[in-house]
Amino acid sequence: MDHTARAPEAAPRISVVVPTYNEAKNLPHVFALMPEVHEVIVVDGRSVDGTVETARRLRPDVKVVLQNRRGKGNALACGFAAVTGDVVVMLDADGSADPREIPRFLEALTAGAHFAKGSRFLAGGGSDDITLVRRWGNGLLNAAANVLFGTRYTDLCYGYNAFWASCLPVLELDHGGEVVDERHWGDGFEIETLINTRIAKARLTISEVPSFEHPRLFGESNLNTFRDGVRVLRALLVERARPAARVPAPAPVPVRLPHQAHGPHPAAAQVPAAAAAPGPEVVDLREGAAVELGGAGAVELPGRGALSAG
Repeated sequence: MDHTARAPEAAPRISVVVPTYNEAKNLPHVFALMPEVHEVIVVDGRSVDGTVETARRLRPDVKVVLQNRRGKGNALACGFAAVTGDVVVMLDADGSADPREIPRFLEALTAGAHFAKGSRFLAGGGSDDITLVRRWGNGLLNAAANVLFGTRYTDLCYGYNAFWASCLPVLELDHGGEVVDERHWGDGFEIETLINTRIAKARLTISEVPSFEHPRLFGESNLNTFRDGVRVLRALLVERARPAARVPAPAPVPVRLPHQAHGPHPAAAQVPAAAAAPGPEVVDLREGAAVELGGAGAVELPGRGALSAG
């Protein structure tokens, strides 16, 4: 492979994955701050407050995915399966993460990283939401992760991250199956730990970027400090024993933006861009469910085959 291949002239297409559960009041704020992106994928967990309707009203081009199980981890896995862009951004819908920071993550990726990890504890980052107990617990879990996986993370339990879509096979996340109320491994708040550790085990290039966490605007968080802290600790132990994904590691792909200097990163290699296609209005990953499409006859999801209009 020619590692000095010319990088594409155009900026990478960004897919923003936004898990939601009763976030109708928060979406106007989040969407108003969204920079220009390739697609916004709202993954809804059976909201009853009009979240989906609000998302469509605010952004007619939004892609809505209905998750098939419960939990943030399942929502992200379902959203990742619908991505058609080159870069995936994980963004909370409660207003705590600022979409205006997305260019900061993109800069880290185009500089050669596979994975851009948000951190509240780097210079330029911070939090108006984290409690003393959560800060203390995050510090202990973060230290454990660095010892077990040889990483240098400063903020293990923060979910604002971005990565090249070509890294998705490394994550090996489960998004298929029937609608069930039980959670599978990785369906809960341990999802960030699974992603962080699987990226590390695959020996991909990680770059941390400063990020500021704001308080939730409306509604109550589903986070439980002690319950979810135990899940994260368990995730560290389980993932330490779990073999790394047996798939070829993707090469980082710095894309030369108009304002950047000429020439690709020395280790650059092109990752094929996903074929552009009209996004569906609703993608339902639950088995046997009809799929409502907004123009395309079918949407190809990884590992699922073509989903046809019902």
